[in-house]
Amino acid sequence: MRQIKSLAAALVTALLLAGVAGAETDSESVSADASVGEREVTVRAEKVAPGLFFITGAGGNMGLSIGEDGVFLVDDQYAPLTDAIRQVIAQLTDQPVKFVLNTHWHGDHTGGNESLGATGTVIIAHDNVRSRMSSEQFSTFWDRKTAASSPAALPVVTFSDALTFHMNGMTIRAFHVAAAHTDGDTIVHFPEANVIHMGDVLFHHWYPYIDVSAGGSVRGNIAAVDAVLPLIDDETIVMPGHGATVTDRAGLVNYRDMLEDIADRIQSMIAAGKSLEEVQAARPTAAWDEVWGQNFMTPERFTRLVYGDLSDSL
Repeated sequence: MRQIKSLAAALVTALLLAGVAGAETDSESVSADASVGEREVTVRAEKVAPGLFFITGAGGNMGLSIGEDGVFLVDDQYAPLTDAIRQVIAQLTDQPVKFVLNTHWHGDHTGGNESLGATGTVIIAHDNVRSRMSSEQFSTFWDRKTAASSPAALPVVTFSDALTFHMNGMTIRAFHVAAAHTDGDTIVHFPEANVIHMGDVLFHHWYPYIDVSAGGSVRGNIAAVDAVLPLIDDETIVMPGHGATVTDRAGLVNYRDMLEDIADRIQSMIAAGKSLEEVQAARPTAAWDEVWGQNFMTPERFTRLVYGDLSDSL
């Protein structure tokens, strides 16, 4: 009888522990702290659908799929945040990070590649991402060089058009959009969950940085949004590459309308022979500034970027 009671107690304890583990896996939000230089950063994962999380921190927003097949990450932010990202994931699952898909080549989306790759994570991206990371890059807009990445940080699997993963009970479709934020952008769609990660094709409530020197363009960014809109509906959760929160189809349409309105205004002034200084003085972004112009890409900078792109002077 004493043995039966002991076994029963052990079974109850095991069930309680399993319940605690399940509660962790089902958490709505988990976080961990880290430092980037002198800046203190909280890496936070917010649940957006069963098994899917939206991760913010510093740099590009991440997407996370967890399940019995392992962890699938969309982007990996800056290198100093990798340990905090691992801590966040460990609060949700004990499965390894099997794949990281980089949505483009910028360091705030690829900084964790080397550390994660060293532990067996497979790094995946568009062909142009590996190409740009493999050589020094120069931004005319910022007048700044970016050194080539370490060979250990480079994607080891690349694709030209589209790639499909089947894991964690869902389909994960990655597809390239041309000449948008850069020439190597990937959109990541989780159709069964009705979730899509836009990478830096979408800056939510920020004027976007479009890397013209790396093959991006304002009109191409608009075309990329147009390619996504038929894939989603009013209930879709849309993850932006930058911005504090997820948005929806209406938010993506509003972003597209903002880009097209400003591009059309500046294009008309370029056609009329206006200089950059004259265009900036005319404030073509004014109707949008209160919502979109409150971050590093100020109205003046965004006007200069769009003018340079459309006039082919960047």
